[in-house]
Amino acid sequence: MTNSTTQKLSVISLTALVIGSMIGAGIFSLPRTFGAATGPFGAIIAWIVAGTGMYMLARVFQALAERKPDLDAGVYAYAKAGFGNYPGFLSAFGYWIGSCIGNVSYWVLIKSTLGAFFPIFGDGNTVIAIVVASIGIWLFHFMILRGVQQAAFINIVVTVAKIVPIVIFVIILAVSFRLGQFRENFWGGVGMPDTSLLEQVRATMLVTVFVFLGIEGASVYSRYAQKRSDVGRATLLGFAAVTGLMVLVTLLPFANLARAQIAGMRQPSMAAVLEAVVGPWGAVFVSAGLIVSVLGAYLAWQLICAEVLFTAAKTDDMPRVFARENKNRVPVAALWLTNIIVQLFIISTYWSRDAFALMLSLTSSMSLIPYLLVAAYGFLIARRGESYEVRPQERRRDLVFACIATVYTIFMIISGGLKFILLSAILYAPGTILYIWARRERGEPLFNMVEMAIFVIAIIGCAFGIYGLATGMIVA
Repeated sequence: MTNSTTQKLSVISLTALVIGSMIGAGIFSLPRTFGAATGPFGAIIAWIVAGTGMYMLARVFQALAERKPDLDAGVYAYAKAGFGNYPGFLSAFGYWIGSCIGNVSYWVLIKSTLGAFFPIFGDGNTVIAIVVASIGIWLFHFMILRGVQQAAFINIVVTVAKIVPIVIFVIILAVSFRLGQFRENFWGGVGMPDTSLLEQVRATMLVTVFVFLGIEGASVYSRYAQKRSDVGRATLLGFAAVTGLMVLVTLLPFANLARAQIAGMRQPSMAAVLEAVVGPWGAVFVSAGLIVSVLGAYLAWQLICAEVLFTAAKTDDMPRVFARENKNRVPVAALWLTNIIVQLFIISTYWSRDAFALMLSLTSSMSLIPYLLVAAYGFLIARRGESYEVRPQERRRDLVFACIATVYTIFMIISGGLKFILLSAILYAPGTILYIWARRERGEPLFNMVEMAIFVIAIIGCAFGIYGLATGMIVA
């Protein structure tokens, strides 16, 4: 049996990659994040908006997986096919660097969780915390180097293990549900600022993007699928399971505690909520589940990060060095660069006032441009009728899905605000060095006129972003 055959992943493995990617740090921060922003009514509206938008995006991924089977890298490949070399590169780079930043947020939350029991870890940004996280980064690095199949198997086991505490949390809070408390919180609660419903919903938007990141996990790993149709099935199965859990984790605390109490809790707020309901053992139980959950999500995202960089190099849009694989078919150079970047960001958290919140929002912001390009590409091929010779009756449906997904991602970018657009530009502009390196390597022209305009806009955004940080107009 060849090595390529043994590397094939079943629909269960692909679904575990989606769930493992999505259930990470974000779900454990939902109670306080939503409690600070809105009450149950606003939360319901927010999840309807986010759930609808992300469901449409999931359907776009499903349609593209089936109709464009030659595009094996998901997010990156679709952007390049639809909009050209430089936008394709920006999609690959943005998705990759955003995923790296997301991995940093995982370590920050782990260290913050330990800080509740061991003060030496503080809020996750002390010297000891950074040293411990650094050791963890490189332990995972060398484990993944041993092979994708082995790491994917570990991910399945970890995914099952980390869902258990979340399900028990949901069951306990459902059993202790107090209708009177839920009613009191429903329209905003007592002692909370009086803000409009639009502002309440807007304040939750970036966190909903963060907790949905990973929905494309099966698509990114489509080249390992046993059957192409498994990619779409895994995406929808993972989406449905995780969405249900996230909505329950958000709403049930409102039926047990006052909104003001939830809003003032330490992260991870899920642990604080359970402690308030059942006593100190609740915090220990959820904290242990969080550490397992986040480590599992970190594993899944390390696989995805390296795969995106590797595939971009294979298609000549990143320097060739990142296309190198070891004997276990792991993209070794891509994995090394990924972990070096994660390590640098981990060190930078020492100077951040709220490292977790910053990394969460910046991860979401960096991921929205790649998502927008995927949705727009789905819209383009549906409008043109491209690849719809088979099952042409699906064209109108797919056009609607892609249109809604495109509008949703644009709305999310606007909701994030100018701050995160400028912070994203600070990363996109210098990242273009990799694109120039790859183009020079093959003796190809750098930009056409449209691409040059995009590059100039990125440079201008980068300059304004750096100025904002230097003058304090943008606070990291």
